[in-house]
Amino acid sequence: MVKVFDYLEQIDCFVITCRYKYIATILGLNEWHESVWIGRYFALDNDYGEHWFDNWDLRDKLSYITDSLGLDPSDIFIVDPDKFMNGMDGPSHPAKLRKKFWTDVLSSFQLSFDMLFEEARHLNEERKHKTPDEYIDDLEWRIENLKIALNVI
Repeated sequence: MVKVFDYLEQIDCFVITCRYKYIATILGLNEWHESVWIGRYFALDNDYGEHWFDNWDLRDKLSYITDSLGLDPSDIFIVDPDKFMNGMDGPSHPAKLRKKFWTDVLSSFQLSFDMLFEEARHLNEERKHKTPDEYIDDLEWRIENLKIALNVI
């Protein structure tokens, strides 16, 4: 299993773990950030989910802190509780509780290597037809080498 996010309690936000970032880069699981595809699953398998961390106004408010910590504001992810409700039949919970829930979920969120490999194959097949210049010819070789490097055999 691979932990995806590290929670930075002092600034109440997340960053992608180094291990997951490394794996996502090798497998081509990074669009404008490494968790775009994950957001789609959380948003009922909808493209809206790719925007689950589009909250630049919240990041800008933390720029004085991220600068002092040596973090790029584009590398932090803040849980905006309003992104996790659609108002169609609710909300059923107040924003503060929604934020707490998603902070807990993302703090412990892990994915299996099998899931990562299958998602990489899926995205790569889509790229083959939609964006051939992004297609990874040696994806299976990369997967096999990752399995060896990470002792996932």
